[in-house]
Amino acid sequence: MSLSENQQTDTPTSIADSRRSHERLPTIQLDRLKRNILDLAKIGRNEGDRGIYRTAFSDADMEGKRWLLEKLESAGLEAISDGAANISGILPGKNPEAPRIMVGSHIDTVPCAGMLDGALGVLVGLECLQSFKEQGFEPECDLEVIAFSDEEGRFGGMFGSQALCGKITPETLHAKSDLDGMELGEAMLRQGLDPVRALEAGRDAESIQAYLELHIEQGPELETSNSQVGLVDEIAGLFKWIIRLKGEPNHAGTTPMRLRKDALMGLADFAHEIPRILEENGGERSRATIGKAQILPGSPNTVPGLVEFSLDVRDTHPDTLAELSDACRKALSAISRRRGLMFEFDVQSEIEPAPCDPRLVEVMESQARQLELNYLKMPSGAAHDAQTMSSIAPVSMIFVPSQNGVSHSPAEWTAWSDIEAGALLMKSTLTKLAQSH
Repeated sequence: MSLSENQQTDTPTSIADSRRSHERLPTIQLDRLKRNILDLAKIGRNEGDRGIYRTAFSDADMEGKRWLLEKLESAGLEAISDGAANISGILPGKNPEAPRIMVGSHIDTVPCAGMLDGALGVLVGLECLQSFKEQGFEPECDLEVIAFSDEEGRFGGMFGSQALCGKITPETLHAKSDLDGMELGEAMLRQGLDPVRALEAGRDAESIQAYLELHIEQGPELETSNSQVGLVDEIAGLFKWIIRLKGEPNHAGTTPMRLRKDALMGLADFAHEIPRILEENGGERSRATIGKAQILPGSPNTVPGLVEFSLDVRDTHPDTLAELSDACRKALSAISRRRGLMFEFDVQSEIEPAPCDPRLVEVMESQARQLELNYLKMPSGAAHDAQTMSSIAPVSMIFVPSQNGVSHSPAEWTAWSDIEAGALLMKSTLTKLAQSH
């Protein structure tokens, strides 16, 4: 049953207010959460396009990290920063030796971003822990809110969560660079950080009981289904290739069609093959995208001799991803033979799918029912820090709707009532887990 269906004329406008008489149900300070969201959004905002520019290890990103540390301290939490510049706030539990529960996301952004992607998950985590402390709730184990560094990918993405999971090597600091060629290690040095300390940020799997993350959906499913929250059951994996089809540039007027080795026609053939590949080798949660292409020589009167293009393929199951990879290679080989082309590809990235922990999803579903929220079980087609964290801990995620499915844009937005619903579900879940350890 939705909240709107339950609502009466004298019902308070706030979800929390509407349940104030139920002492066992969670409450948050929505006004404080609003202020924190709007205040953080001022850091890195460009007044021209209204976008937020808080890319990893930029001046704005570091200002955001300092702002967050101050907020954590003022909330009465133990505020710390590790060698990867991850920012954490800790609410001590009754048993400090017990594995802790973590909640978080990231505050770095893509260029020209909106105010919610990543930041919402961190600030909801802060609000949950701060309200716990104010209400005198003492968890059985430590609770930690964390903001991971470079989730969005200035230096490849997931740097902070990879460091915490012990996946960073000295080579990483030199191998990762941004589009301008600046190495990750150099960017950290410019901000007064010792990049080698990132190697010390790793934690033991035994020290973490669970990792929870709230995020905007970045798609239309929740809005179109009139759902207040999404319960993520799987996070899609992906492979990204840069593919080159090499033909033969020649004169557009004098080269007969039957004798052409037209690289662009090879791309066209492959693009038309994608629906067949997905139908035969993929599943309901499969996605494939050619998002960028370059045609060379790029002259109107020259047959294209080279096409370079991207391929992004995603699915929630590793076997399906492997089948899709094989099918794409076979299709490219067949097209190249037929067109007289050569093809090669470079792997830009490969990320394994990550299932969310069934027990955690079950707890979230139970709490969503108790809060009388409309919810939808769904996959995440985007990568998140939770995906990396799944290598050392059980994970689960909550989605809140993105209006019109928009994200990574100044137009990105979520209704305050949906943000409140997601925050209450997160706090309710944390309460349940922290009491049952």
